[in-house]
Amino acid sequence: MSNLSLKQQLSQQQLTMVQSELEHKKKSVAVAYVLAILLGSLGAHRFYVRKTGTAVTQLVLTLLGYLTMVILIGFLLVGIVGIWVLVDLFLLHGYVKRLNEEIERDLIHQVMSQSA
Repeated sequence: MSNLSLKQQLSQQQLTMVQSELEHKKKSVAVAYVLAILLGSLGAHRFYVRKTGTAVTQLVLTLLGYLTMVILIGFLLVGIVGIWVLVDLFLLHGYVKRLNEEIERDLIHQVMSQSA
């Protein structure tokens, strides 16, 4: 069920509650991009959009890359993460949008369960 159809089932007071909480909990596209640009190789932007598994992978690959640069393998690992972050720059807006929709859906369900 879409968020729009769920919101139609709410009273005006419940809808106001959802919107107020959403303003506090939603993620910012601008913050996500700043994190990706400044700390992207450490997976900071992925941690921000709750993609923890791949964020840890980026972090580990980057750290391993820096540790193994002496034997030249590290340059390959850091390069792979760099390309991955570049691709993420194109996908990040969608990640944030989907996460905000999920946060909104969770808030709607919370409000509906409280009134039941």
